[in-house]
Amino acid sequence: MTERSAGSAAIGRRVSAGRSWLVAQFPAPLRGAAGPQPTSPRSSRALLWAAPPVALLALVFLYPLALVVQQSLQPDTGGTSLEPYADVFASDAFREALWTTVWLAVGSTVGCLVLGFVIALVIAFVPFPGARAVARFIDVFLSFPSFLITLALLFIYGTVGMANGLWTDVTGAQDGPFQFLATPWGVLLAEITYFTPFVVRPLLAAFSQLDTAQLEAAGSLGARPLRIIRRVILPEALPALAAGGSLVLVLCLNEFGIVLFTGAKGVTTLPMLVYSKAILESDYPGACVVAVVNALISVGLYGLYRVVSRRARA
Repeated sequence: MTERSAGSAAIGRRVSAGRSWLVAQFPAPLRGAAGPQPTSPRSSRALLWAAPPVALLALVFLYPLALVVQQSLQPDTGGTSLEPYADVFASDAFREALWTTVWLAVGSTVGCLVLGFVIALVIAFVPFPGARAVARFIDVFLSFPSFLITLALLFIYGTVGMANGLWTDVTGAQDGPFQFLATPWGVLLAEITYFTPFVVRPLLAAFSQLDTAQLEAAGSLGARPLRIIRRVILPEALPALAAGGSLVLVLCLNEFGIVLFTGAKGVTTLPMLVYSKAILESDYPGACVVAVVNALISVGLYGLYRVVSRRARA
């Protein structure tokens, strides 16, 4: 055992001496430089599988988007300049459309947050027959197209809808009182109706993880329902409210079908302005400018939505 220990010690001293000689002979950058690492077969297969979908994404999405940006920099007079941006930004139609888009999106988001919070509270904490069926219906409602909800509202509150027809039959009047659907308030109602489930769904998921012992403890201490909602339930629901509200805000900024199907002639949002310039006026550079601005706003808000969603899951 002693001879083995002495031999091991001698080998260790030789290895240390060899390392010292290498350190003395080669400079630090040369010693730290490593040759090219061989690519593992698994990494090669991953790159091979990723190449087709990336190429398809670039061809189907990125290339048309690049064409839109390119067209927005090419005025009808020829060449490449920022003249289309200057013309669009200076127009009253663009400023009015931007303001209409923003206030409709913000108003719809606030309405969806309030209504969605109340509906989620009732479904999650008020026992009533069919609560689970209502929650399932909300999941199905998310798959409905927006124009379908707008058509349903037209059948009820339109100029010749059921509500106005019932009014004229009862009173004998020529026209009914419900004429708001073709106004900004009708668009606001349609967007709140359609996008509220996008807030209810994350709230129900958040409420399902809430510790009911906190509610029981607050109730046993004499806290009233409104105080329990404000001090216990609402703080737990804030991340889900933020995530759902961010998503609704992004969707409302890009909504086109609801505004089109309500027939609100005085309501021009950014998507409607793109349609008007491209189809009705044949102003393709101007339409591309508005589309680029709308896309930049949407991407920025989507980034905010992703940040809020990660914090909500954390």
